[in-house]
Amino acid sequence: MQKSNKPIAGYHLLMILSSVDGEFAPEEGMLIQQYLADEFPFKINLDNELETIALLQPEEWKDHFEFHARCFHDDSTEEERVNFAKFAKSLIKADHKVTDEEHTFYKLLKNMWHLE
Repeated sequence: MQKSNKPIAGYHLLMILSSVDGEFAPEEGMLIQQYLADEFPFKINLDNELETIALLQPEEWKDHFEFHARCFHDDSTEEERVNFAKFAKSLIKADHKVTDEEHTFYKLLKNMWHLE
């Protein structure tokens, strides 16, 4: 897999976080739109990225998530990682329920980035 830049890696991470519970809530979609607006001030076509994510089987999510977590880490500061983790937490709470799967992936992200 080709290394992703920080905004693209973040998009992959958020899309997986929002999908691991088997449901993509509208509230989650709104937060991802906010992330895209903040990270991409210009229009960008993410169709290829979305297709890649959509074609993943659930058993492939963890490896894909870890890969993009490393990509994001490589291109970010600690402050950016802390802020992203806070944003990710708001994403998994957006539908007012945090599943075990969402919590597991969120903890994986924090552990990979050595965040408390």
